Amino acid sequence: AELDKAFDALRTAPDEAGATLVEGRIRQLWASAATPSVSLLMNRGMRNMQANQPGDALEDFDAALTLAPEFPEAWLLRAEAHSRTGDPLAAARDLQEVLSALQDEAGDAAAALRSAEAALAINPKMPGGERRLRDIRRKAEGEAL
Repeated sequence: AELDKAFDALRTAPDEAGATLVEGRIRQLWASAATPSVSLLMNRGMRNMQANQPGDALEDFDAALTLAPEFPEAWLLRAEAHSRTGDPLAAARDLQEVLSALQDEAGDAAAALRSAEAALAINPKMPGGERRLRDIRRKAEGEAL
């Protein structure tokens, strides 16, 4: 419920500064939902990014996604790490996952389904991708009934 309110606030933020504050709150909410193992990996990955070691950060974010493939913050940070290592295609795939998760959380199952299908078309071996696609498809088809 709080996450839904935060996304509503993000959509209606009056300016960039307000949106940045709300985005920070959304990240906090995502982080609080993570297991201790995922939090540890995410923190280590962020430290590696700050130390300008995106390759090491990729390993941490990969491990976090193995444990929690539904965790949007991990996809977002891994996209940034891919971008910093010079792999824009991989970054785009991960950003597609973030969009899919956000659309799913916002209740737009049809858009989430399109995003998940596009992400899997780019990377058919995406960790947890097939399971996520099945879940989103069920939700989208349930709404269509």
